[in-house]
Amino acid sequence: MADSYSGAASDTETGTDTQTVVADDRFLDDAVLKRVGAAVSSLFALGVVLLITYILTSQVNYGLIPTILPQFIEAYGLVLGIVVTSSVFSVIAGIFVGLARVSKTTVTRGISAAYVQFFRGTPLLFQIFVVYFGIPTLWPGTFPIQGWGLPTAVISLTLNHAAYVGEAVRGGIGAVPDGQMEAARSLGMGYIQAMREVVIPQAWRNALAAIGNDQIILVKDTSLLTVIAIPELIQQFRDVNSATFDPWTPLLLVAIAYLSITVPMGQLVEYLEARADWGGDTNG
Repeated sequence: MADSYSGAASDTETGTDTQTVVADDRFLDDAVLKRVGAAVSSLFALGVVLLITYILTSQVNYGLIPTILPQFIEAYGLVLGIVVTSSVFSVIAGIFVGLARVSKTTVTRGISAAYVQFFRGTPLLFQIFVVYFGIPTLWPGTFPIQGWGLPTAVISLTLNHAAYVGEAVRGGIGAVPDGQMEAARSLGMGYIQAMREVVIPQAWRNALAAIGNDQIILVKDTSLLTVIAIPELIQQFRDVNSATFDPWTPLLLVAIAYLSITVPMGQLVEYLEARADWGGDTNG
């Protein structure tokens, strides 16, 4: 009798637990989650719109814009030049770093791994200081390069982002099935030819999103160059804010300038991804 009672109690508890789980599932079903997600996202979007509207209507001095616009246009051109130069150099260098990371030579693989660990493991601001303040002190006598700030910007951004591009390339190569290399070698291709004509094109497709995201981050990293007095966008904001005590007007120009670079870059990456999606529809 005791065993029967114990079994009945156990069945009752199990039934209660099942009912509780079913009730929880009903409460957290897909329709409810969708409605909650839509409500939260709508409230957040409404809050952002109201905040931006308030700033644009009451905090921005539109009469000041014509006065400060020329210096922001000049800074925009400087940032654009730094971004284009650093992006080209960092992608080229990153491809070599990625290839070195998968090299069959232990020394090459070890040196490239140390490079990646250093530049990913230390802040970009530290690297800028090393190049800007440290390198000139190593030169015997007077450092020959005047205006070292601009070369520092390109060198620092290139070295830093080449490490991230290299890891993206390494991951892209790792995602290519081993059978691709084996098939290429069976057709009589050498290792280098197989990498160039078979593996790397597929690896580039795999790594494209990560590389594109890194290049967008590079654009935003130019804001750190204000610490070495490069007259970029953030430096212009600081100058205008200190002279007028008006933060929102120059901040508006800074936001427009950065978004005018990063948004088209994001669209370009999406376009290139669509073109590289061999199995998808590239006409859309």
